[in-house]
Order: sequence, then C-alpha cells, then structure tokens
Amino acid sequence: MKLAYYPGCSANGSGIEYRMSMERTAKILGIELQELEDWNCCGATSGHNTEKILSLALPARNLAIAEKTGLSMLAPCAACYSRHRHTENVIQHDPEMKAKIEKVLDRELQGTSETLSVLDVLANKIGSDAIKEKVNQPLTTMKAACYYGCLLVRPVEETGWDDPEDPQTMDRIMTALGADAIDWSHKTECCGAALVTSRPDVGNRMLYRVLKDAKDSGAECIVSACPLCVLNLDMRQAAVEKEYGEKFDLPIYYVTELLAIACGDAYKTVGLDKHFVTADKYLDTVKARGVEARAAAEKAAQEAAAKAKEKGNKAKGKTAASSTEADPKKVAAFVTAFSKNPDKMAGKLIDDEAQAGILVSVLDDKKIAKLAKLMATDIEKAKKGAAAFVAAELKRQGDCQ
Repeated sequence: MKLAYYPGCSANGSGIEYRMSMERTAKILGIELQELEDWNCCGATSGHNTEKILSLALPARNLAIAEKTGLSMLAPCAACYSRHRHTENVIQHDPEMKAKIEKVLDRELQGTSETLSVLDVLANKIGSDAIKEKVNQPLTTMKAACYYGCLLVRPVEETGWDDPEDPQTMDRIMTALGADAIDWSHKTECCGAALVTSRPDVGNRMLYRVLKDAKDSGAECIVSACPLCVLNLDMRQAAVEKEYGEKFDLPIYYVTELLAIACGDAYKTVGLDKHFVTADKYLDTVKARGVEARAAAEKAAQEAAAKAKEKGNKAKGKTAASSTEADPKKVAAFVTAFSKNPDKMAGKLIDDEAQAGILVSVLDDKKIAKLAKLMATDIEKAKKGAAAFVAAELKRQGDCQ
C-alpha cells in the first residue's frame, strides 16, 4: 500500500513521538509513505476562527498537491484529518465555494483527493488479522481506554468509517495487539482542546472528566490518535491531579507507539522517553504480567487437554449414542451471543480468566461457527475445542518470541 503523507505541523514538535511511531508502524506493516512536497499548515483552529475562505484554502492547497500524486492522503493528526475531510466535502458539494477556493489558489481542483485517518488505515485498510500476525510482544493484561476525542469520527457525513458515538476501530486494533480495550463512556468526549490554555478553569474540568471516567472504568492507560488530546492528557495531567486532589497516574500513548512496541520495537525508537507521565514502567509491568498470564493459561490448557484425553480413554469401547444434527436455531443463537458478548461466552467454555481472554482474542467467524455448533450439541466438546484454540495461540506466541 502506498499513501501520500501529510505529517502536519505537530509532527516535528509537540507530537514528534507520533511521527516517529507512525513512520515505524508504516514500515512494519508494509505501507509506503510519500510525503507531500511543499505542504502547508491546515489552519486547524486558528484558520477557521479567523476567516472561512482561509480555513478552506489552506487544506485545499494540500489536497491539490495530493491530487497530482494520484494517491489517497494519510493525515495522522485528528485536527488535520478533520480540516482536510471538511474541505473535501465542501469542494465536492458546494460549487460556488469551490470556485472561490480555486480563485484564491489560482489552480483548479478536481475534488478527487481522499484523506485517511490512521485508524481508518489500520483497522479497515490493513485489518486486525494482518496486524496480529506482526505482533511478537503481545500486550497481554494491558487495560486500555481507547480515546477517539471529538474530531476523528465526527461529523459522520464527513468521516463515516466508524460509529460516531461508540467507535470500535481503535478498540479492534488494541485487541489485535493483545490488550483489553475497556468499555467506557467518554471515548468521544472533547479533551478541552485549546481551552486548557485560554480557559483552564473550563479546559481542566473537561480533562478531569475524561481521566476520571477512564480510571473509574478500570483503565490503566489511555490510547489516542490525536496529538492535541495526547498533549493535554499527558502534559496537563499533573496540574489536573493537583487541582482536583485526585491521583490518576495514567500513561498516555499513541496507538502507533503501542503497535510498534507490540511488534518488537524498543521504547526509545518510537519516542516513549518524550512523555510527561512516565510511560515505560507500565509497559514493563504489562510484559511481566503477560508472561505470568500466558504461563498460567498454558498450564490450564495442558491440564484441560489431559482431562479430556483421560475422559476420552474411559469412553473408549462404549457404544456411542447415535449422533444428532445441531438445531440451526440454537447454532444461530450461539453465534449471535458470541458476536454480542464474546467475553461472557468464552467464560462459559473456559474457567480461567486469562485463558478465556486469549480465546476472545483469537475468535473469528470460522471459530465462532465451530464453537456455536458444538455448544448446540455437546458442551464438553465445545470446551475441548476452546482449549485447543487457546493452546494453538499460545504455541504461536511462543514461536514468535
């Protein structure tokens, strides 16, 4: 896959670790990035607070450059992505404004450019399965709150690749990395953006609510794909803790940092040493817990396999009861249950929590169909099948390491 690449203004400053990890992630996943020649600032908040035509002309110039490459354009920054997507929409649906923009730029716009976000590329263009194949240092036991912020998935008429209220793309990516993406209510709430500077009395309260909900929901870290969100939550977390008298100690990561690390990169390679809230100690804890969890799950799987073998040996020589076909309605019901609540269904088949988590991480349509059919006919066989899937995944992880 080859993409035009718009790094944006934060890439060499406040979001330098985003650029470092984005470019490493692209290399790991085989994405060729062609940086736009002579790109300019998208205008961000300053542009559309100053003059409408300016706010459109700035990103339109980048889109015109991208059109010449014939490639879709990757804009990692959420604000850059939002401004370019909005301008695309205007160019395609407002002929009068399109003409004004072309006059300002003194160039014709075809309206063929497509701006992509990091999450759209990773989850929908590359896919969770392909990402998972690259993972050799899974983030097992990590409890992450996936924070989309207010710009990546809204407005839906300009994005449209994820649910605007309960997006799941980053959650799927984190699950592919071996982490537990927790369910929480503030995943698309605003972090306060520039208000934390101009109106800290308002902005800090917004940051507090995001941090508070993440912590109360069981998160041990927050993952984002927006440089401003990361900057606010990371740099200003200590000030928020002081103001509200509550300790959060939540490391803030870019999703690209964690992807590269889960695929074997060193912390410093992706800029982890540039964070304000210490970010490496938690990852060390995750790694240590992951080793313990995988060892416990492997032991449990071996014990389950031994019990199954023993039971099978006892059953030998007995007259087998005539088999019956699974009821299609029951099978369909179990498939639906797996889709809606995979954690609960995995718990029915495997008692050990860590082992059940591994089962959830490997489930795909084929495995779900097989387990659903077994559950509709013989729950013990379904448990054996689940144990076999877990054992296979543990062997794969062991081979990778």
